Amino acid sequence: MKVKELINAVNSGQYDENLKAVYVTDSAVELQKPRYVQALEEFGALFGTDREVNIISAPGRTEICGNHTDHNNGKVVAASINLDAIAVVSKNDDRIIRVKSKGHKINVVELSDMEPDEARYGDSTSLVKGVAAGIKNLGFEIGGFDAFTMNDVMGGSGLSSSAAFEVLIGSVLNYLFNSGKISAVDIAKVAQYSENVFFGKPCGLLDQMASSVGSVVNIDFKSVKEPVIKKIDFDFTKTGYSLCIVDTGGNHSDLTDDYAAVRNEMESVAKALGKNVLREITYEEFFNAIPVLKDKVNDRAILRAIHYYNENRRVDECVAALENGDFEGFKSIILESGFSSYMLNQNVYTPKNPTEQKISLALAISEELLKGKGAWRVHGGGFAGTIQAFVPNDMLDKYKKTIEGVFGEGSCYVLIIRPVGGYQVI
Repeated sequence: MKVKELINAVNSGQYDENLKAVYVTDSAVELQKPRYVQALEEFGALFGTDREVNIISAPGRTEICGNHTDHNNGKVVAASINLDAIAVVSKNDDRIIRVKSKGHKINVVELSDMEPDEARYGDSTSLVKGVAAGIKNLGFEIGGFDAFTMNDVMGGSGLSSSAAFEVLIGSVLNYLFNSGKISAVDIAKVAQYSENVFFGKPCGLLDQMASSVGSVVNIDFKSVKEPVIKKIDFDFTKTGYSLCIVDTGGNHSDLTDDYAAVRNEMESVAKALGKNVLREITYEEFFNAIPVLKDKVNDRAILRAIHYYNENRRVDECVAALENGDFEGFKSIILESGFSSYMLNQNVYTPKNPTEQKISLALAISEELLKGKGAWRVHGGGFAGTIQAFVPNDMLDKYKKTIEGVFGEGSCYVLIIRPVGGYQVI
């Protein structure tokens, strides 16, 4: 369908069921329709209205359990969310990829040049090129296309806006040139490859995998090359609770060392015991070695290792609770995870600036409001940024009003867990 025809079709409700398959509720569909129309109009203004187009979506993600475990080959529970990146796309015959994202410069990639360039590290064009190169390396087809994208996954929120963009580009190539045959796992691996090799960022695989696979997933990274992924059949909309992400507005600058220290300290424990990562050592071996370890590594490293082992156990318990429909048990596990991150992993504020503790404040306020009723924990990498809360629906207005009174209007995002990952909507 061409641009103007598709605008009319979206406005008339012809694709409401397609949208509902992604965004779950009727109210969410009505919110998305003007956004889709805007993206179509922007595409038409850039590339012409006389083009056959499709619309593809890739979601942000939320980490539910498994805080700072993936980098030591651990376990996580994560979920895709209703905030997403969308692309209006059309094939071209130029062997050139052009991606114009709202508010950003256009990315132009010539498919004759598929080599990484260190001089272009940190450039979003490199992400696009890397995804195309990764798909080609797997033996799948690539080709030229023009795209206009919009991304409502907030940057710096811990909801993985960059992974959503990478998975979006991979999904475009998948649906336009490969009839959707590339697996969600391979799309995620390609996205990570792009970020590592072409963008110059040594990220793990969690964000891309949760975005690409979709729904609620349990991921075991014991083998990073072949992670074990299991979808969890659980409908959060039937619990009577809402999932909230609170953006505390903390300063994200100069936190690279803090994030790196979590991984490095966990690995220092493993290396003191002759291994590379904690997953290669049993909890019993680690715990029995603490008298020796205390003279080889710093105290915080041992505390963070304790967090790692217990968090892996909690992930298994979380999966069991959800599969058994035990939401009360699930909430208890989330609270344990949050307290462990606070006290053992110590990633709720940076020791470089101990008087700025916005995450700690958000957790404390959440406890005052939700104790005995809901659950709350640090979300994502920590040190600054966001917390996660499961809030009873009858308390949602009060919670949102109180939180936004402290952290500003719009700081509390009420999310829906979406059932699909990278997906061709239209």
